[in-house]
Amino acid sequence: MLNALLSTLVLVTAVQDTNSTASEQPVLRLDAVQASDTEMNDDIVLRSASQYAGFHRTLGNIRDREITSGDVLDQSMDELSVYLARERLVRAWLAYSSLIAEQHPQFLDDVRDVADYYGRDAAIAALANDPAYAGAFRYADQASESVLEAIDEDSDQIRNLGEQYRSAAYNLQNERWANAIARDRQNRLAALRAADDIAAPLAGDLFTTSFIDETDFGAASSLFQNTGPLPRLPASTPDLTLNADVPYEPDRVRVGRILSIAAMRAIGDDTRYSEESIQNLLADPLAQRCISWARINLAQCVAAAHFEYEDSFCIAQHALIEVSNCLEAAQDRAN
Repeated sequence: MLNALLSTLVLVTAVQDTNSTASEQPVLRLDAVQASDTEMNDDIVLRSASQYAGFHRTLGNIRDREITSGDVLDQSMDELSVYLARERLVRAWLAYSSLIAEQHPQFLDDVRDVADYYGRDAAIAALANDPAYAGAFRYADQASESVLEAIDEDSDQIRNLGEQYRSAAYNLQNERWANAIARDRQNRLAALRAADDIAAPLAGDLFTTSFIDETDFGAASSLFQNTGPLPRLPASTPDLTLNADVPYEPDRVRVGRILSIAAMRAIGDDTRYSEESIQNLLADPLAQRCISWARINLAQCVAAAHFEYEDSFCIAQHALIEVSNCLEAAQDRAN
């Protein structure tokens, strides 16, 4: 039954695109998706998206922070760990990306037209049961392109910060304090475990409803200006740049989750079923498993570290570079 419904919806959308005359085309409603009148804390998508913006604000603070002691490294590690805990970062990443898709009113109007014709329940069922289906709508390619560009830009920024901290791990070997034996391993591991119970900071002062409605925004990293250039890596450090010859193929299901969240919000159904569907779409099992392994690898790296400067390497490799790979639009990079 569901497959038949999906086939019918795709067929109707295609027929509308090719056979309708200009006079028969529906009038596009170019209004942005409006957030509900409730506070942002009651809107799971806006709250999670604000958390993702908060993550990139934190990255900016870490980037600008001079590493002068082990306490500075501890602070950066703890701040990152809060976002990596539970499913926070993955959900925040998907939610923020969906708001970028919402900035394509033609895509949203096509979703509304199908929902008006077949009914909201049928449209929500199709979107909830097949995340890749959202890519079948007209103008979905335009929304997908914006989402992919933002994801790639953000991932590059995370990876670049990882390169900065990996470079620091080499440079810090010349600092006396950084060559001290790390005797706080149990405290460090306890702090990583405690991240589960610490609330991740939001960017609520910036990420407001008016911002969503009025701002043409893209990558979250672009919201926070970098104050200086990243240092060059030492010649002895392996090149961390991705091989340009590796084929890049976005994961249709992953991008489909993002488009489906935007589509459900465009339909505007506030039933419990639609809320549960959005909650389910805000989970990417592959990306979450990847983040979980990054957390495990970070803890193992910290446990094995003998000197303070090695914490900079642990942060770089596992809390930043691996996380950057997890938050890519291609499934291959997340495995």
